[in-house]
Amino acid sequence: MWIVELAFTDAPERLAARPAHRQLLTALHADGIVRMSGPLADDSGAVLVFDVPDRAALDRLLAQDPYYSTPGVRVVGAREWTPFLT
Repeated sequence: MWIVELAFTDAPERLAARPAHRQLLTALHADGIVRMSGPLADDSGAVLVFDVPDRAALDRLLAQDPYYSTPGVRVVGAREWTPFLT
């Protein structure tokens, strides 16, 4: 699995792009690809957990969703995660 951390600014483009982004995340969740996602409590960013085999697969998913390159959204990091309880 991979944990992706986002940072947000107040750019209005981010809020305009969010509904389509959430719709895509919902579909990926139904397919078992997104395990969980959501904004941080202070809305300064978000954390997403993807169940994909490698970084290349993660990068392809991130490239398919224009939200990750929208003004006001920055991918802070992506780290491989090996949970022992799910």
